[in-house]
Amino acid sequence: MTPIIGFAGYSGSGKTTLLEQLIPLLKQQGLRIGLVKHSHHSIDPDTPGKDSYRLRHAGCAQTLMATKERHMLYFEYPEPDREEPQLQACLQQLDHSQLDLVLVEGFRDEAFTKIEIHRPSYGKPLLHPNDDNIIAFATDGDCPEGCTLPQLDLNRPQDVVDFVVAWLKEQ
Repeated sequence: MTPIIGFAGYSGSGKTTLLEQLIPLLKQQGLRIGLVKHSHHSIDPDTPGKDSYRLRHAGCAQTLMATKERHMLYFEYPEPDREEPQLQACLQQLDHSQLDLVLVEGFRDEAFTKIEIHRPSYGKPLLHPNDDNIIAFATDGDCPEGCTLPQLDLNRPQDVVDFVVAWLKEQ
């Protein structure tokens, strides 16, 4: 399986902004990047009224839209009391033969290698004291007292990329 590394933090901590900066820098390293993002919100990137939307909503459990630019695979789960998605199930849906690294945003409570994203000004609790899978602490402030993890500066995405590339080489 492709190496995976997560970016875990509370909503508003800057995970998406950081990943948006990291992905082009990782691509410059020649890496083929996959991404799995967990959201607690309902999403629908399709356009109501378009053929793809109409066909998807006609009742298919899975719909693959294919163009020369991209493929989009939709899985429909109509059960209203369905549990949150599991990371391993999401990872199995990727074509790992086309990837060197998978970045994961969210899934902070699952056991896999992660970097904690923390902004002290938000006043949210720390994750790393209760998660042995966190291997680095990325912040725009000071590392908390007693934290022995490598500290990364959220305002220096190249430093985070350097850390991730070094970690990847160890895998």
